[in-house]
Amino acid sequence: MKQRKESDEWGLMRPAVLAWLRLARVYQKIEMHSEQLFRSHRLNSAQFDVIAHVGAASGLSQQALADALLVTKGNVSQLLRKLEGRGLVERRHDGRTNCLSLTGQGKELFDTVVPSQEKLVSAMLDPLSVDEQRELLRLLRKLDRAIVG
Repeated sequence: MKQRKESDEWGLMRPAVLAWLRLARVYQKIEMHSEQLFRSHRLNSAQFDVIAHVGAASGLSQQALADALLVTKGNVSQLLRKLEGRGLVERRHDGRTNCLSLTGQGKELFDTVVPSQEKLVSAMLDPLSVDEQRELLRLLRKLDRAIVG
């Protein structure tokens, strides 16, 4: 019986397509575990992103947050309203700009959930050595810069 080669997986022959499928699969697995962690803190991925960005850069403008998250100002407004309603984020008007910061409760959440997420992702990438993780980061950064969009 003829043995299948890795390149025959999914009936595709191009390594780029196989790499893309594998990257998507790994992302989905990490995302599934991350969502479980976020749900345990009554957050979704988008809300976690807001907490992580604002917690790392207090005073961040609403527009800068929208740019960092690659979403519209309208999407960010909706996320912020929900997080403000939970007492986690506050907006301060500075002229025509909204500056964002975490409340005391938001800082406590940040101090819990961000390290937990970092630990989770680190554990999931542990099968790779530190040098392999650095090489993966280098390659993904190269792709990220080359792909317009």
